[in-house]
Amino acid sequence: MKPSQLRTRVLATGLLLCAASAIAQADLQQKINGSVRDVSRPQSDVATTMRSSGLAAVPEDFAGLKLAPGFLIAIKVLSDPDFDGAYRIDQQGDLALPVVGFLHVGGTTASEARTQLVEKLASGRILKDPQVTLTILEYTVPEVAISGEVASPGKYPMLAPHKLSEVLALAGGPTMLAAGDVDILRAGDKGNKIVARYVRGGDPARNDDVSVNPGDSVQVRRTGVVYVLGAVARPGGYVMQENGSLNVLQAVALANGTTFAASLRNIYVLRSNPDGTQVHIAVPYKKIAAGNAADVQLRASDVLFIPTSGTRSFLQNTQSIIAATASASIYAGMAY
Repeated sequence: MKPSQLRTRVLATGLLLCAASAIAQADLQQKINGSVRDVSRPQSDVATTMRSSGLAAVPEDFAGLKLAPGFLIAIKVLSDPDFDGAYRIDQQGDLALPVVGFLHVGGTTASEARTQLVEKLASGRILKDPQVTLTILEYTVPEVAISGEVASPGKYPMLAPHKLSEVLALAGGPTMLAAGDVDILRAGDKGNKIVARYVRGGDPARNDDVSVNPGDSVQVRRTGVVYVLGAVARPGGYVMQENGSLNVLQAVALANGTTFAASLRNIYVLRSNPDGTQVHIAVPYKKIAAGNAADVQLRASDVLFIPTSGTRSFLQNTQSIIAATASASIYAGMAY
């Protein structure tokens, strides 16, 4: 065989060996990948199941979640597989279990329900030393209804009891028109209403930071507003904060005082009665400011009008004054 022919055969053989090695390597890699996919499939299925059941991300307060109708519960008893399975809580809050019968778990946590089942199995001499696992598979998210003077009224999901301050924070907190009283209506008990003291921006130690339960309704009352109009530096509506009281001197101070054109011998309070009638009260402002007369306490929705020296008749301008309250800007702030 000539040297050139030998070299050609050697090169061809080498190319064939390289191709065979590449094919074997690819086949091996495919088998490895197939094996990895087979192993990971159960984990993927578990992850899919968790996502579909809403348990992929467990909330912080999940441990305090109260069981309710519609929940799906998984029970596993180590020594007796006959109890193993998934059970739905009925509308009465009961679980229908084999041998045990009905077990009322509504309003309890998963841990408390597990303790009940263990005691039931032991006291009924069904099992001597029952080892029970109880897991929540599906749950309905309870809500708390927040209304009134909050930034974003509505219904918010809440799994476990929280402090009033935390609940109000869910709705963006009280508005500047919020009063110091919050009504809490307990779920399932329409006659049970709690009135809690909570002042926006006030001292936390003075607020009643009571507990609010899932299903409760929270309503933040609206505080009173007094309108100061006429010859003042900043006419508008002023919030009666804290204890809801405001007198004439404080109201004028909130409006940054009177102007040079103000006629101060008598100023007027326009007050609307519940029956729709109106009362006009003349207030001796100069005597009150000098300490020679008692100040006048204002009520919510009162209109304090400071006339000017050129005002022809206060009574003739009553309707225009009342109409001005509709477009008046509302301010929050205390005089002292």
